[in-house]
Parts: sequence; structure tokens; C-alpha cells
Amino acid sequence: MRKKELELVLAPEVAFDAAQLEHELLKSAKLSPADVKFLHRIKRSIDARGRQVLVRVKADLYLDNPPTEIISPVYSYSDVSKEKAVVIVGAGPAGLFAALRCIELGLKPIVLERGKDVRSRRRDLAAINKEHIVNPDSNYCFGEGGAGTYSDGKLYTRSKKRGDLLRILQIFVQHGATPDILFDAHPHIGTNKLPKIIEALRETVREAGGEVHFDTRVANFIVEQGEMKGVVTQDGQEYIGESVILATGHSARDIFETLHTSGVTIEAKPFAMGVRVEHQQSLIDSIQYKCEDRGPFLPASSYALVQQTVYNNRQRGIFSFCMCPGGFIVPSATAPGEVVVNGMSPSRRDSKFANSGIVVAIELEDMELEKYGPLAGLRMQQALEQKACQMAGGTQVAPAQLLQDFTNGKVSKSLLETSYQPGLASVDMNELFSEDMAYRLCEGFKGFGNKMRGYLSNNAQIVGVESRTSSPVRIPRDKETLEHVTIKNLYPCGEGAGYAGGIVSAAMDGERCAEMIAAKVKRVL
Repeated sequence: MRKKELELVLAPEVAFDAAQLEHELLKSAKLSPADVKFLHRIKRSIDARGRQVLVRVKADLYLDNPPTEIISPVYSYSDVSKEKAVVIVGAGPAGLFAALRCIELGLKPIVLERGKDVRSRRRDLAAINKEHIVNPDSNYCFGEGGAGTYSDGKLYTRSKKRGDLLRILQIFVQHGATPDILFDAHPHIGTNKLPKIIEALRETVREAGGEVHFDTRVANFIVEQGEMKGVVTQDGQEYIGESVILATGHSARDIFETLHTSGVTIEAKPFAMGVRVEHQQSLIDSIQYKCEDRGPFLPASSYALVQQTVYNNRQRGIFSFCMCPGGFIVPSATAPGEVVVNGMSPSRRDSKFANSGIVVAIELEDMELEKYGPLAGLRMQQALEQKACQMAGGTQVAPAQLLQDFTNGKVSKSLLETSYQPGLASVDMNELFSEDMAYRLCEGFKGFGNKMRGYLSNNAQIVGVESRTSSPVRIPRDKETLEHVTIKNLYPCGEGAGYAGGIVSAAMDGERCAEMIAAKVKRVL
């Protein structure tokens, strides 16, 4: 196998144009198109540290046919309609990828999703935005594809399991995602393209003999002598399987409540809460790219910020979370009487707004554990979300304040144009948060203003509350088998169980659970 490994630093107009990029790679390698059997783009990342924005590209030019694993493989799924069943609760990335992996390993997945299919779900999202009506089973968090479908579609993860990550990305590409996600440093699909990809994943499950049921909320669990046998849905129907994968997402509060009241061990875990901050995308571009106009080739710029704060001798981090360049702020409440915000970006990231969660780390010592036990973080979330709703008028209108007014303790006389469809109400956000959270957010924004000149001003505004950064509950499992620590054949999985932090990490966790179940079933057989 002969290949040439290349790493070039290019202008954006070259790096983001396939024909020009190929020309530069061949030119650098001193090869003609006829010499190269396969061009494998490995990584593309933007370097904005200098005066001029550049793009670093890594690629391999294969002079012979490359190994089969280099060319994006097509994964095949045989008929499992008559095989042993695995019940999967939740059709988010953890649940769907667990289902696909079950099929590959010869098990029949039965996926139960409380929400609607991805197309029907749109009507409920429109009702939240326009009529302020929240359907507790179908919203921005619940429904086919989970919170990620109508969130942002970022596929970046800090996981070091590169092989697993590449496999997840390849499956996305097989089901309709752009091949660019295989080599971009921060791959992104976009909320406008994810629905069709999610539909394709679901159809693969069904075509292979698996089942996917919508409007099917799990109400209880069937546990006999310390073993999980199956689940009972809201209409009393039972689904029985070899094991149950619990992939409900971070907002399935009723599942946490049911587990707790049933005596199934769960734990409070650290998480984070805060606000969404919204700027004009052009301002963020000018700060990050050091130019007035980023032009047609550079993507909308993003940022990642962190600041340490100390209050009453307790240090807590303030950090940006789920930054959405060229995106929108969306209502993510899962029950009436609460206001929750999140961010999303379309594939082109062409909105004139940039938004990011700016959140405060919440540790166990910040919670009322003695009063609420393992549900202490959940109760803390609920209290803040309900207060936000009350302060803004009792609908899905969100409380907001100009950024510099917030840090100066001044109520804003007026607010800026926003991407948040239900609308904003000007309030004193210092009154919304506890004294320590308000102090930490103010100090964090002041620190961010020193790191990014122009960031801290009244040309930006904060919108509350960003409270669903991760699950406030962990469902403990054995590190080796991934089974629940006390209930056999129960596999807590993904974000809701406290073992993932995004689309890709949740998908990888779903696959791992499927693999553990398959190994156990084969040992029994």
C-alpha cells in the first residue's frame, strides 16, 4: 500500500472548495489525478489565531487501492424479526444506535418512544412557539430522535474512542448525512437535515424486523426477583425482552420519579444551569476572525469560554455550553408552567444571530440532598424553570435582560430583536437566580468580556433559563457489564442515565449497551 500523507495550510476559499482543495493536494504531492486511486480527507480545522484566518487540512493520497475501512463502509442489517427481543425505551441517538447495533448482533430491538414521529412532532413544536402550548410527550426534548433532532446536530465529542466515533459518523453518512462530517474538526449536520436522517435510521430498524412504536410512554417496569423482565406502557400494554435499555434522555423526569418510588437505585449528580446569551453573528465573527465581513467561504464563527469564580469560599466554573453560530434560541419546556431555553443551528448556520448557553456548575453540595435525596438536582431545575415562567408572565415568553445591564444590576428599558419566537419579557435576571448563581454569572460575563473584546455590551442579551445541560440524575451501573447495580438486565444508557453528553457520545453508549446484552445472551445460550 503506497500513500502520501499531507498537511497543508490553505486560504478558506481553497480549503472549502472541493476542486481547488484537490488541486492543491495534488500540486503539493507532485502528482497527477491519474496517479491517485483515492483521496482520503482526514481533518479540516480553522486556525484564527493569527492576523489572517487559515484552514489546516490533513489528507492521505493513496497510490494503490486503500484498505476497505478507509472508504466509508456500508453497514448491513439482517432480518431479526424472529430473534430474541431487547426493549429499548427512547428513540433518541442512544436508543436508535442501540437498536441498530442489536440488529447487527442478531437481536430484535423493540423501541418505545413516548413522543411522535419526527414529522408529526413538528406540529407540537409550532404550538409551543406560536400558541405557547406544551405537550408533555411531544416537544423539543421528546419525540423521534430525542432532543438532538430539533436542537443543533453538533457531532463533536471529547471521547477518545476515535474508532467508535468514526463508525457513528459513517452510519450517519450511510443514512444521508454529508460526508464532510467524516473529516471536519467540529462536524455538524444541522436541525434542518437531521429529521430525514432520523427517519432513515428508523426505517433501517423496521426493515430489518425491529419494531419502533410512537406515542408509547413507559409508565412502569416489570421486575421479578431483582431482574428486569420488561415494561408497561401508559395504556397497560406489556413489552417483554431479554433486557431493557433505558435511553430516555435527560428530561424524562417521570421515569426518574418512577424508578425512585419503585425502590430502584438512582443518584443525584452534578450538572449546570444558567442562561442563553444572544449576539449578532456578525459581532462574533468580527471578534473571532478579526475582520468586518467573514466572506462567503468561512463558516459562522463560534467560541468556547470558561471562567472560575469564588463565592462563599466555593469555587465554581462558568462556561459556554452548546454554542450555536448562525442559530436560534428555542423553547424546550417539557411541561406547562415552566420556561426552558436551548439553542439550535441549521446546516448552513445562516441566521444573523449567535447564541450560547452560559452556565454555572452545580455540585452536590449546592443541592438540598437531605430534603429531596437523589431528586435534589431535578427539584432545583424545576424550581428555577417555574420561577422563570412566573416572572415572564406565565406563558412561553422568556425572561431576558441586556447583558451589560445584567452585570450592572440595571433592569433593561427595552430588549433587542431576538431569534426566540415566543418572545421576551424584560426582567431583573438577578432576581431570578439565587444570589450565588447571579454573582457567578456576572463575574463570568465580566471575565468573558476581557477575553473577547466587544462580547460584554448591551448589544447582547441574556435569555433564561438554560437548565437542561445534562441529567441531574445518574442511574448507576456496573462499569464492566453496564447493568444496573441492583437490577439485572436493566441497562441505563445515554444522557438521561448520566453516561453521555451529546448526540455522538449517546450513540456510542447505546452501541456499548447493545454489545454487552448480546454478549450476555450468547453466554446464556
